[in-house]
Amino acid sequence: MKQIIQCASACCFFLILQFGCKAQTSSWVSLFDGKSLTGWKVGDNASTFSIESGMIKVNGNTAHLFYDGPVHDHDFKNFEFKADVMTRPHSNSGIYFHTQFQQGGWPEKGYEVQVNNSHTDWRRTGSLYGIEDIKKVYVPDNVWFTEYIKVEGKHVIIKINDTVVVDYTEPENVQRPEDMKGRIIVHGTFALQGHDPGSTVYFKNIFVKVLP
Repeated sequence: MKQIIQCASACCFFLILQFGCKAQTSSWVSLFDGKSLTGWKVGDNASTFSIESGMIKVNGNTAHLFYDGPVHDHDFKNFEFKADVMTRPHSNSGIYFHTQFQQGGWPEKGYEVQVNNSHTDWRRTGSLYGIEDIKKVYVPDNVWFTEYIKVEGKHVIIKINDTVVVDYTEPENVQRPEDMKGRIIVHGTFALQGHDPGSTVYFKNIFVKVLP
């Protein structure tokens, strides 16, 4: 009987993990199946995002692809996130967290973590966009790298491969300018950015680990 209960508990945990209860997950969980955009949602300019050889290819007019799947009911507060990324020359993109779906425009809610190794925008890969920006280029174009984000409470850590490039703590009762008022730590989902038709960026191996 004890073995049956243990087995049932394990099966329930698996179902919770895959289909959306906001339970803590103690391991990395994939947000991208490598074959489709199942679990993701995009509004305007949906053709900016496509699947190519197991990757999400981003190229086209401005658009944002929001995670809308079952993992933690696509609502994250404390977490670790990582994705493998490759940029083509002169390309710009980004990874949003604590955001929410918008039909169009630049996401008003949440923070953007920059993806940009050689675009004309001086804010380079790993910047917490407009909050803690970096000018150094840590990785070249045409090379895969891992972009990592960790949020615990008000503390944000961003790594490029194994290098910490941002270590930021949001001040209590932070006040943002009107055009950045949604750039605060709360909770929400992730989004990938399609910046412009001249930018081509690839994402794969997209994982999250929910933290207490």
